[in-house]
Amino acid sequence: MTTDDENRPVRRRVTLTGISSRAWEHPADRGALSALRELRGFDDVVKTFFGMWNERGFRLSYLAGSIRVDHRQYPRVYQRYTEAASTLDIAELPELYVTQSPIINGQAIGLDKPFIVITTGAVEKLDDDELRAVLGHELGHVRSGHAVYKTIMMILTSWAANLSWIPIGAIALRAIIAAMLEWWRKAELSADRAGLLAGQDPAASLRLLMKLAGGGDLSQIDTTAFLEQAAEYEGGGDLRDSIHKIGMTAWSTHPFPVARAAELRKWVDSGAYAQILEGDYPRRDSDGDASVTEDVKAAAKSYREDFANSQDPLVGLVRRFGGGAADMAGSAAGRAMNWANDAARRGRRDGNGGEGEPG
Repeated sequence: MTTDDENRPVRRRVTLTGISSRAWEHPADRGALSALRELRGFDDVVKTFFGMWNERGFRLSYLAGSIRVDHRQYPRVYQRYTEAASTLDIAELPELYVTQSPIINGQAIGLDKPFIVITTGAVEKLDDDELRAVLGHELGHVRSGHAVYKTIMMILTSWAANLSWIPIGAIALRAIIAAMLEWWRKAELSADRAGLLAGQDPAASLRLLMKLAGGGDLSQIDTTAFLEQAAEYEGGGDLRDSIHKIGMTAWSTHPFPVARAAELRKWVDSGAYAQILEGDYPRRDSDGDASVTEDVKAAAKSYREDFANSQDPLVGLVRRFGGGAADMAGSAAGRAMNWANDAARRGRRDGNGGEGEPG
């Protein structure tokens, strides 16, 4: 008996030698990361403190209750993992565990020595190409240092909670949480791009998102119809639907699968994906030359373009009656950059050195 994987022709993947995580990071994600990396020394404190206790505890829990993947345990998963890492030019593999759950899922955990966990649902329901994509997605989170900065944002949220007894404290707390979640949703889009670059199979990345939306059996699912769903979600309905979408997404860590499919398709159609495969991408050895100002400007530009091109009815209404709204995102991003630069200068003035998390 043969499987679909055995019948499918082997794809030749381009090894992306020396690729920097900046190549796949969504502009809004990269802008936030660049600003946070300017807080030199803070990320080192977070990694040291939480890596010493929380990270060790998490790792021990998976070591005790899950399967650590290598050439002897889940060898098929291990082979796909090494292929994804090799394509992204990652020499040192984080530990990989498989944990019991019927839901297709994965996560990158840890600060000092991150490790990756995927579920038995992912192992059982994903073919080799889809599995390579989900493993590349988690490797993208690791390479971008998302876990470090997610923890930093959680700490800032905790600090804001101490202001909740002040009338404006609760409002400030909710604003910080909303901003953190908005960044994390963009980080997920970055990781989707990393997964596509690891597998270099757009159809497999799309199938992965379809399986996240509707389970493991795609025999009765049509790709075109799924993309039509994505288009309808993005721009269909009326103002009531727009308000519902705000409520559905504002407190969510992940964009919905149809929205992720639309964003990934948009990235491919922009030519950025093909450009990377042709060898035109930022290298890790040039990360030190990256400009925080340019990254934040790119983030503001991304929000302006999303605003200008959105088919959402509410956004269309705001465009017609509030023409300056598009610039608000850019102004907010600029204020965030100025805050980060001021904090970095104060830190250096006080002798607080240290290196930020590498891209």
